[in-house]
Amino acid sequence: MNDDMHDDVTGEGSPGDDGFDIELLEEELRQAASILDPVPAQLCQLAVEAFALHDLDARIAELTFDSVEDAIPVRGATDVPRMLTFRAGEVTVDVEVTAQGLMGQVLPPQQARIEVLGGPQTATPVEADDMGRFASDAPPSGPFALRLRTGGEVVVTEWLRA
Repeated sequence: MNDDMHDDVTGEGSPGDDGFDIELLEEELRQAASILDPVPAQLCQLAVEAFALHDLDARIAELTFDSVEDAIPVRGATDVPRMLTFRAGEVTVDVEVTAQGLMGQVLPPQQARIEVLGGPQTATPVEADDMGRFASDAPPSGPFALRLRTGGEVVVTEWLRA
């Protein structure tokens, strides 16, 4: 098989003698798929949010406690804050989420720069003091995650719904 014929079969280069152009076919198939079987908007949003966490050096902090699932409800209590605990190796992050914002502490106590992630390009920076305490007046709405930078280490929490 000569090189010209190979290009025609694989679709590389210009269309062959039969007028068949693989790149045009691929584009038409993409358009048909987007009309007949579109990717759900929620899946696209999750993909964008996952890419927002793209940080090769980051360690993932596992959710070890969520008061919505793990706490015993108190009778008569209303509008209680949501308590979350994340752990990545020796680093633990306790977070309290309320309608007024969030506050928490990094353990062991240390300074840290914390970003409250709320989507592909929204990040609210928060500084943790020497005791590891931090607070934000902006309550997360919708899915959120935390990215902590402590010295040379980066820790990212799982995404949760507020």
